[in-house]
Amino acid sequence: MTTANAMIPPPPAWYREPLSIGTLRLASRFNLAPLAGYTNLPYRLSVREVGGVGLCTTDLVNARAILLGIKKTMELLATAPGDRPLAVQIFGANPDEMAGAARWLVERKLAESIDINMGCPVRKVVKTGGGSSLLCDTTGGTINLVRKVVEAVPVPVTVKMRLGWDDENLSAPFFAREFEKAGVAAVTVHGRTREQGFGGGVNHDGIRRVVEAVESIPVYGNGDVRGIADAARMIEETGCHGIAIGRGALANPWVFRQLASWVATGDPGPRGTYHERLGFMRLHLRRLVEWKGDEKYGCIQFRKVATWYTRALRLPKRVQQALVVLVNLRQFDDLIAPFADAGPPQEWSEWDTHSAPVAVPAGPISHW
Repeated sequence: MTTANAMIPPPPAWYREPLSIGTLRLASRFNLAPLAGYTNLPYRLSVREVGGVGLCTTDLVNARAILLGIKKTMELLATAPGDRPLAVQIFGANPDEMAGAARWLVERKLAESIDINMGCPVRKVVKTGGGSSLLCDTTGGTINLVRKVVEAVPVPVTVKMRLGWDDENLSAPFFAREFEKAGVAAVTVHGRTREQGFGGGVNHDGIRRVVEAVESIPVYGNGDVRGIADAARMIEETGCHGIAIGRGALANPWVFRQLASWVATGDPGPRGTYHERLGFMRLHLRRLVEWKGDEKYGCIQFRKVATWYTRALRLPKRVQQALVVLVNLRQFDDLIAPFADAGPPQEWSEWDTHSAPVAVPAGPISHW
């Protein structure tokens, strides 16, 4: 074990036991959480190749758009044989549409699990009655919606939610208990309120209350987990059965492999090297091109992630400026080749990736 890893506490022994979501047995207790605009098929496949992830979830997908067959929505639902097990996250406020979309997905074998979004804080989702606005209805409407989805499909149904609308309305424990009664197989709790958006700290005590509110279903903790030490603290302070990682995985795709190794052996093993990270960046770009079926449009998709790749790798500003207008793979290779040959810049550390910013809405009323 390295000197840095020697500072990491041992994992809880019970984390070595297999975990299942309903009938779905998972390889690890660490899942890739959905993050709109990022956790598409190319990224999921790339993360799975690194190893250690238990379950991946798609970007949030509009239930009505699924039923209408909207082209952009169909692109978000793209999957592949290597993209398993997979949960599709749906959002909406109409119980019949949500149930219909879930049924449509399962009939076409696009998902082993359906996840209901009750966590998205952004205005364009909340104003339709979906996302975190569902946490405001404790009179039965939200519970009925969840029950309809559960009854519509034979696969496990899960819910990803926030702690509540604001600090005065922490409704997550109530809903977790009611969702379990309705047949939900697991819940994931982002430890912030809708009012917080993505700002402020994660409330571990709030997640613990959700864990204590259910009888037997797994509760996944989510929020601000970027490495082993964060995960260990989340587990110790919340008692969560597993962890879902979003932004932390974007900054460090090796986090799942490290967590799985930590649980199995007590040693997380090595983080991704500088050259491995360069290789992962190119792999991600190549898969975006394959996903879009067009080199130019794949490069356009890559532009939104180019900045946090370049900051994590300490590439010069001129490279960042070139990558945000990237048009083809040859241009990418010409830009990156000198850095692959030279190796990491002086004093570069794998920890630089932890401080690389991943763009999220600035507040709960912002747009992606």
